[in-house]
Amino acid sequence: MKQICYTHYDSPMGTMLLAADERGLRLISFASGKRPVRPQSGWQQDRAPFVETIRQLRAYFDGELKNFDLPLSLEGTEFQLRVWKSLCAIPYGQTISYGQLAHRIGSPKAARAVGLANGSNPIPIIVPCHRVIGSNGSLVGYGGGLSNKKALLFLEKQHEFLPFGVNQ
Repeated sequence: MKQICYTHYDSPMGTMLLAADERGLRLISFASGKRPVRPQSGWQQDRAPFVETIRQLRAYFDGELKNFDLPLSLEGTEFQLRVWKSLCAIPYGQTISYGQLAHRIGSPKAARAVGLANGSNPIPIIVPCHRVIGSNGSLVGYGGGLSNKKALLFLEKQHEFLPFGVNQ
């Protein structure tokens, strides 16, 4: 059994549970989300492994970081891993539809399956599932809540063309 460490981070989006194993970050869960995760028995509370993760999240929320550089420990099906990898290629401040994402991964008829994989992304924000929207431009589905999805997209649009370190 892998040793999993966790901590809580008070973000502008509310409290988040962060969890990691020896390979890297494996979970970000919004306390106010649709399905908040609680620490499991056997998990060890320890903030030390999350210093860099929290630093990068703070910089992101301040509009000073557009691309995360963290070791991740993603576990899922081959299809989910393809979807999550493709999410990381969506540029900061931009959105695509579930259908467009299905095309990008070579499965043009799998928009619904892409939506399910997107919805099971265990590391939101860093694996930017919030950048995927409905084909009509509507904000649909987000494990952290639609208000947080809207706030994340607004944050990125606000800082998309600003030089790093400049806040409005």
